[in-house]
Amino acid sequence: MSATMKTTPATKANQLRLSKVSPNYWRVTFDNPPLNLMGPEFVIEFGEIVTAIENDEHVRVVVFDSAVEGFFLNHSDFTVKLEELTSLPQGPTGLEAWPDILVRVTHAPVVFISKIRGRATGNGSEILLASDMTFVSREKALISQWEVGVGMVAGGGPMARLPRQIGRSRALEVLMSSEDIHGDLAEAYGYVNRALPDAELDAFVDALATRISLFDKWAISNTKRLVNAASLPADVEMSAGWDACIASVERPATQARIKAFMDLGFHKPGDQENRIGQYLERLNR
Repeated sequence: MSATMKTTPATKANQLRLSKVSPNYWRVTFDNPPLNLMGPEFVIEFGEIVTAIENDEHVRVVVFDSAVEGFFLNHSDFTVKLEELTSLPQGPTGLEAWPDILVRVTHAPVVFISKIRGRATGNGSEILLASDMTFVSREKALISQWEVGVGMVAGGGPMARLPRQIGRSRALEVLMSSEDIHGDLAEAYGYVNRALPDAELDAFVDALATRISLFDKWAISNTKRLVNAASLPADVEMSAGWDACIASVERPATQARIKAFMDLGFHKPGDQENRIGQYLERLNR
């Protein structure tokens, strides 16, 4: 986008990239092909980037986006042992590593904008709920909390955040149906700020982020702090969701469903990952 953009040095293992469009405007790009799954390494890198954002006196706005075609941020990586995730140290909030990141994003004194082109399933939806604003591609965005469909409880706090954002009944529809939500419906429900034509998405988000980056950081941080006080769930609600998630994953019935889902093509590039909502119905017949 900008000829002056500076990107942090990358290694082969990096699953996120931190780019600085300007000292005031940063971008965090999810880049874990082919499916942008979230595993322990992703969580560790993400936590380090959030710390850098919290400690920088200049940054005012951060955009989350993806380098993986078709996927913003997907579900967790179920090929790794659960202990690899649960053994990560608690973060500064005292919460476990993933909910800690989500809470810190919501409280950090900068504006976080999620730009979604592709699938935001489970963890991706939780990132947009932690963000301050979300804008999606009308044609290409797919958002879901898919967990109930495989016998799980979501771990990143949508039970606490979604009812406050879209209302109780619609939150239950999203969670209980485990269905894919397209851009127009996400906008109508208030799940996201706007669904824009795909060709207009990048320019719109860049213009908004650039505008916000010009404003006074003290005013930004205090405005966000006061809106948070009026609208956020208590952090303990995030912890309760995480505990229920881990307990649900350990259930034999859930393990059997996840294995059966993998037999249908879960965790592999292809039709199943592209149409998770439809395959969940097939799984449970």
